[in-house]
Order: sequence, then C-alpha cells, then structure tokens
Amino acid sequence: MEQRRITVIRGDGIGPSIVDAAVAVLDHAGCGFAYDYVEGGLTALENTGELLPQETLDAIERNKVALKGPLTTPIGKGFSSINVSLRQQFQLYANVRPVISFAGTKARYENIDIITVRENTEGMYSGRGQTVSDDDTVAEALSVISRGGAERILRFAFDLAQREGRRKVTVVHKANILKSTSGLFLRVAREIAANYPHIETVEMIVDNACMQLVMNPEQFDVIVTTNLFGDILSDLCAGLVGGLGMAPGANIGADCAIFEAVHGSAPDIAGKNIANPTSVILAACQMLDYLDMGDRAGKIRGALRSVIAKGEKTTGDLGGTASTTEFTQALIEAL
Repeated sequence: MEQRRITVIRGDGIGPSIVDAAVAVLDHAGCGFAYDYVEGGLTALENTGELLPQETLDAIERNKVALKGPLTTPIGKGFSSINVSLRQQFQLYANVRPVISFAGTKARYENIDIITVRENTEGMYSGRGQTVSDDDTVAEALSVISRGGAERILRFAFDLAQREGRRKVTVVHKANILKSTSGLFLRVAREIAANYPHIETVEMIVDNACMQLVMNPEQFDVIVTTNLFGDILSDLCAGLVGGLGMAPGANIGADCAIFEAVHGSAPDIAGKNIANPTSVILAACQMLDYLDMGDRAGKIRGALRSVIAKGEKTTGDLGGTASTTEFTQALIEAL
C-alpha cells in the first residue's frame, strides 16, 4: 500500500521547530506518512524571491493535504496575505478553529469546548475594492457575501455539528446594521437551520457574542459566522483556553485542506527552543480526523492532555520550564 503523502510547510520563525515536533509525534503515533517539504513566507522569499513558490502550490495541489507552520507576510510592502492567498487559491472556504480546555494551563475557564466555523473566502478579507485616495484621506474596501458562499459555510457548520453530536449552533451576525451583507447571511442561516430541526439554532449579534463569550462561554457549542467576525471571535475563544498556543486551525475546501498553527511566527523567540508546539500538534490531530484516522488523533490528544496536566515538562507559556524538544519528548513517551 502506497504511503499517504503530506505537504509540509515548516514556515518562519518558530515554525520549523514546532512543525518538526508535530511530525515527530505523527511518526511516533504510527501514522505512516511520507512528507513533501516545501517553502513559504519569508524563508521562501529569501530563497526563491517569492512568498508562495509554484513548487509549493504544486505540492499542495498534488497531495491535497498540507500541514503548515506560521508564515510571515511582509507588512506595508505591497504583499498580499499568504494565508488569504492560499485560501482563495484552493477555495478553502471553511476555517475550523476548535478550542478545548486542558488542565494545567493558565486558562481562566475549565470546561470550554467550542468550535468556530468561519467563512474563509468572502467578506471583508476578499481583498475586493481596496482603494486609497491620492491624497491619502479616504480609504475604501468592499465586502461581498454571496448566497452560495453563505449556504456552503452554513451547511458545513450544521453538518459538522450533526456529525460530532453537537447540540447547538450559534449564528453570529450584524444584520441590525449591515443589513445587506449580514442580512443575507442571516436569512440563509434561517433557511439552512430549518433542515436541522434536532439542532438548536441561536442567532446572536457579534458584539453581544463577544460579551457572552467572556461572561458565559459554556453556553457555546458551534459558532458559525462570516470572515472578519470569525477571525476576531476565534482568537477570543483561544484566549478562553490559554492563548493561541493552544488553538489549532483547519482550512477545508471541496477536495483540499491545509492544517496550521494559528499563531504568528514569533521571531523574537525563534531558534531558542522554547516555543509551545501544541497548536500545530492539535492541527495535525485535525488533519488525522480529516483523513479518517481519528483513533490516532485521540491517542495524541490524550498524551497531550496527560503531559500538560502533569506540568513537569511544559513550556514557559504553560507555566513550565521545558524546551520545545523536552516537551515533545515527554509527549512521545506518553504515547
């Protein structure tokens, strides 16, 4: 039987160290993958002159599944976001960000289990209509929500809830003010929800959703929303469980998916062997779920839970003093 090939982008800053940790864990869990390593971000720019070389795009297209470390897009130099480019290139319309409480972190809550499903290709992040007046006094951008795009992400969220036995989907919007874009999204949400009568549907305005997530996050199960709101809310959710170092992300399309650490490249600690690899390891678990290897994903998550709860071999952001490699070795031993 031919090995399943995975495209791996180690990324910038702390990316190589945490991605290498995730690959070591996957190998030790007996996943049996073969890896095609390609470049992206500043590393690729320095080596090839491009942020996203054609070789990288070809490898993602060929293997249909990729594991990605954090990539840096240069600010203010005319470069478009690498992550947005990848999502649009491969029509990765669903951004899935689960957060779950782990004993042993510095989180303020103990029983969080929320999945944020964010539309990934439309809305304010589409890049359409961005202009700045010649005198630099007026800037404009265009937000576009299509019925097809809304139906696709809403159906994805309700199907996810159904598949995972979730009890409730919260549709987050701003239809009271953004009557065109958010209004269309909310109307489509009501149509889709009618097909899932066994799942409770709650509608919530985005500013209230932010407040409710801080005050009573246990009420949330699955959240589905548009691109900009989803970006903000998913980071807020990460803060409920200890920060971005504990939050993985999946970008899923019809026939292709990219799994990633959702935090930045943290160049200030690059090369110091102190970064927490949990985010990208949990992203690798999402990848295993996607590939119908949930048994191995469960074992890795269980080992993570054990190591973090003990606290003896955790990284600084989790209150410990272990290095990235020591944390990874403890995880492998727990496996």
